[in-house]
This record gives sequence, structure tokens and C-alpha cells, in this order.
Amino acid sequence: MTARMYYDQDTDPAALAGQRIAIMGYGSQGHAHALNLRDSGHDVRVGLPETSGSRAAARDEGLRVLTPADAAAEADVIMVLIPDTGQRALYDSAIAPNLQPGNMLMFAHGFNIRFGLINPPEGVDVSMVAPKGPGHLVRSTYVAGQGVPNLFAVQQDATGTARARTLAYARGIGGTRAGVLETTFAEETETDLFGEQAVLCGGVSSLVKAGFTTLVDAGYQPELAYFEVMHELKLIVDLMYQGGLSYMRYSVSDTAEYGDYTSGPKVIDERVRATMKSLLTDIQNGTFAKRWIAENEDGRPNFVEWRDEELHQPIEQVGADLRAKMAWLGAKTAPGAVQPAGASPEPS
Repeated sequence: MTARMYYDQDTDPAALAGQRIAIMGYGSQGHAHALNLRDSGHDVRVGLPETSGSRAAARDEGLRVLTPADAAAEADVIMVLIPDTGQRALYDSAIAPNLQPGNMLMFAHGFNIRFGLINPPEGVDVSMVAPKGPGHLVRSTYVAGQGVPNLFAVQQDATGTARARTLAYARGIGGTRAGVLETTFAEETETDLFGEQAVLCGGVSSLVKAGFTTLVDAGYQPELAYFEVMHELKLIVDLMYQGGLSYMRYSVSDTAEYGDYTSGPKVIDERVRATMKSLLTDIQNGTFAKRWIAENEDGRPNFVEWRDEELHQPIEQVGADLRAKMAWLGAKTAPGAVQPAGASPEPS
């Protein structure tokens, strides 16, 4: 059965008429949601701690900025757009004491609801609108009259209006221009975590590092290895993005396509597929969530160590030096990452 996509014509923006919306956070997603909703004619305020460095940026855009507690207290709809690991504390301190029957509590990722870190009371709608793109793209496509696809889900419909209000919200940020797909909190959370770990972040980065090391250990130039396994990855991903695997294979050489068919299954073999299934099981049964929560409660000792180790992988130095020579690339450097050879050291 083909999944149904919802578009502008499937929504009623009047479902949010007169509703006061509080956006908690003003980072990548927060700024995009707040500005898009504001430009769609909704009554928006932003909830930020008085110590937040983002307060000035939000005010500069003409948005009302309140403390999280004050924003929650006057809102009918509360969208939580801060990192997963901070949501429970924000909910307990600022949102829960101010929730009123009939309010709608919203998320852009289901982690805290799926794993029981946040348990909203009865009488409150609980829903999700999750753009499938970073905040800057949510904002720029909206300004251009377009949008990025969204997922939406209703976990708890206390008022009978949760679905209509959620779709109206998705329309307000531009999602229904591109299409909105219905899901559940569990499905969104589990597939999102799996995609990040097995393919998009963990899988790809490990595959790139392994390919680079294999070539360098065999005596090939590190710079050449970088071009082959990292630099050209964007070309392949862009082709997949535009037309799927078939368009990528149509666009590359026949030699590359033949190698895809013969060698791809050797790299991603039954052992790798079994590992993927194990990762998914850990996500589904809460093992990963418990491990990540414990890591944060302990002060992130492993996370910090792994991040520092990865920032100083040999491929990072080679890549930094090469990217610095490609002015057209618009090269960027992550905080703490190795600098291109000859670059001035970062200020301490």
C-alpha cells in the first residue's frame, strides 16, 4: 500500500486560529519554526533562558522572547526544539507546571516520548512534526515558496483536534508544500536512530575511514585516497538524492556499475546485516536509549573521548589541507578539529 502524503489542500490553517504558539529553543530547527510560523500569520513567542545567547538573535528578528516557563504559561501549543538530552529537565522545570487541559505539546523527534522520559498528563494533546531536513533548509525553502518533507504523528488526542492542529502546524512551517507523511512516535524514533547509526552517520563514516586506511596502508597517496573515498562521495549521494540508486548507476561508468553489483554485497555481507539487525534490536528494546541517557548523566566521558579521537583521524588532516586549497568549496572546520597545514591556530 502506498503511503499517503498530505499537502496544503489537505489541511485547514484555521485549526490554529487564535492559538498562541511557544517555540522552546532557537537553534537550527527552533529559528526556522518560529520564523516560518510567524510569517504564516501565527502568534509566536520563543522560550529561552535569560542566560541564552540566542535571545538577541530572536529579538533581532522581531520575535517575542520569554523565559521557557512564561512562554509555556501563555501558550496553547508548545513545541520543544532543544536537544533530546535536555528535554526532560526543561519539561519538568518549565513546561509541566504550566500545562493546561487542551494544550498541545509537540516535538520534532520522538525520543523522549518513545522511551518514557517525558510522560504528559491526560487532557493534553501530544504530537510531532519532524522536518526531514536541517533548520536552515526549512527556513530557506519556505522563503523561496517551497518546503521540505515532514513527518507527523499524534500520540495523544485529548481534544479531538490534535490531528487538525498538527497538520496546520506542519503547513505553517512549509511542510505541506513538499508533503507530510503520517507516522508514529515509535516508528519515527526507531527508524531515525537506526538510520543515523547504521547508515547516515555511523555506517558512512566508518566505511569512509576503512576505505581510506585500506588504500593508505597499501602504499597509495593519502591525498588520492581522500579524493576516492571522501571527496567523490558527494557526487554519488547527490545522484542518489536526485534519482535514487538507479539514476546513480545510470550516471556513473559501466565499470563502476559492474563493481557496484559484484563488490557491494561483499562489503555489506551477512555479518554486516546481522549487525544492523542487532543495532535495531537495541534501539527497539531501549538498550541504546538507556546507554545514551547514562552517558549524559555521567558527564559524557566516553562521548568526549571518542569525539576527540575522531577529530584527529589521519583522514581529517589530509582533508583539511586539501579543502583549504579549493576556494570554491566553501570549506568549513568543526570546533576543535585539525586545522589546515600552515593555518593560524585557533584562539584559546
